[in-house]
Amino acid sequence: MPGDAASSAFLSGFDPDTNPRPAVALRLEVAENRSEQPVHRHRKGQLVLALHGGVTCEVPNALWMVPPQCGVWIPGGMPHSNQVTANARICFLFVEPGAADMPSECCTLSLSPLVRELIQYLAAQDQDYAREGPTARLVGVLLDQLATMPVEQLHLPISDHPKVRRIADTLTADPADRTTLAAWAERLAMSERSLARLVLRETGLTFGRWRRQLHLIVALRWLAAGASVQRVANDLGYDSVTAFITMFRKSLGQPPGRYFAALRQP
Repeated sequence: MPGDAASSAFLSGFDPDTNPRPAVALRLEVAENRSEQPVHRHRKGQLVLALHGGVTCEVPNALWMVPPQCGVWIPGGMPHSNQVTANARICFLFVEPGAADMPSECCTLSLSPLVRELIQYLAAQDQDYAREGPTARLVGVLLDQLATMPVEQLHLPISDHPKVRRIADTLTADPADRTTLAAWAERLAMSERSLARLVLRETGLTFGRWRRQLHLIVALRWLAAGASVQRVANDLGYDSVTAFITMFRKSLGQPPGRYFAALRQP
């Protein structure tokens, strides 16, 4: 499907639930402006794959930024919204309930090169493909492979609590913001101890770990887009490249160069 047609379908409220096939795919290309889809839900499950640029998916109590070589899986029936950056290329895969053994919770899946290529191929085919034929057989292979993809813990827990949400919105808009917990407590008219307990209760993470998780996900997206490690470290407000690499290695077990080299392996 051409990019303009895909963008038009997405923005006009494309409804995958009207197609009973086991899986359909849609490619979206966003031009100069960001694109945002309001909160909605599908009967089908949805996989969001970012080929270029970035996608942020919000579900109840969590923010999922689609990292490179990965896809965010949103089970059928779950309310969610998607925000796409300018000049992004995105693929959506919609899976009929019961067609594949997929997780029952929202999660990030590490996708193999084969699965990514199959999704892109399916997005270029007629969505009303024959139920018996080459495309239908390809969909069977895709769904079998998709069900075996490993889950990655790459998301940012958030909350509907207004004070926690205010911090999350600020840090999402400006990941380099280094406002301390004490300064945030003063800004929110709370004690530092009360705010620390609130963040831990609402997100399951301490404030420091919560912010590092945001930095990790943002860094993955920026590095995948071609930014240098030096640039990402600076833009995230780290004092040195070494400090950033240390954070990255502690979180994912490898420095950025080795991590991305491993992802490119078949």
